[in-house]
Amino acid sequence: MRYSWIDGYLMSKRGVTRDLQAEWNWIRYHIGGKMFAAILLDDRDRPYYINLKLDPLEGETARRQYPDIVPGYYSNKRHWNSVKTDGDVPDDVLKSWLDSSYRLVLAGFGKQKQREFLGISVCGTDCSACALWSGMCKGCNESCGKVFHVPGGKPCPIYACCAGRYRLATCASCDNLPCNIWQATRDPSMTDEQFQKSVEDRAATLKDCARGSWQGWENGP
Repeated sequence: MRYSWIDGYLMSKRGVTRDLQAEWNWIRYHIGGKMFAAILLDDRDRPYYINLKLDPLEGETARRQYPDIVPGYYSNKRHWNSVKTDGDVPDDVLKSWLDSSYRLVLAGFGKQKQREFLGISVCGTDCSACALWSGMCKGCNESCGKVFHVPGGKPCPIYACCAGRYRLATCASCDNLPCNIWQATRDPSMTDEQFQKSVEDRAATLKDCARGSWQGWENGP
C-alpha cells in the first residue's frame, strides 16, 4: 500500500479508536463508536481499499476526478467511497477526504458529546491537563461550565455564550474567535504575554479540530 502513513494519521486524531472486524477483515477507525474510515484487507492481509465517508456531492466529484475512487465497497454507495490503495490519489487529497469523513461522523453527535469525544472545552482547553481536574473541579463539560473559579455558581462566560446562547459545540464555529469575552475571561495569575499565548494556542487548537486535522494530542479514550 502506498499510503503507509494512514494508520498513524488516523490514530493521532482526537478520540479515535481502532479495531479489527475479523469477519470482514477490515481495520476500522471510530469516533464515539461510529466508523469513519476502514482499511479493507484481502485473505493475505494486504490492503486493497480504504473506505471513507463523504458528502454525496463531494463523493461524486471525487469519483469523476480520480478513477481510483469508486462507490463504497460493501457500504452505502451514496455516502461511502472506496479508494484503491495502489492508485494515484495524492496523499494530501486523501488526507483531506479522511478529515472530511471524521468531521461528518463527529457532527452526527450532540454538541456536548462532540466536546467529550474531542476532550476539550468550548474554548479549546483540555481540562484533564489541569492539576485541579477530577478533584476540586470536574471540568467544563461535566459541570456545564460551572467551574470552581467562576463565582455564584454561574457558568464561565465563554461557555455561557458558546454552549448556552448560541448552542455551538465549540467556539470554532464562531466567526469572532477569539472574541471580547475571551479577552475578558482570563487567569489572573498569567502575565499579559502568557495569557495572549494561551488565547492563540486555544484558538489554533479549535481551528484544527474544526478541520478534523488535529495531529498534536495524544489519543483519547
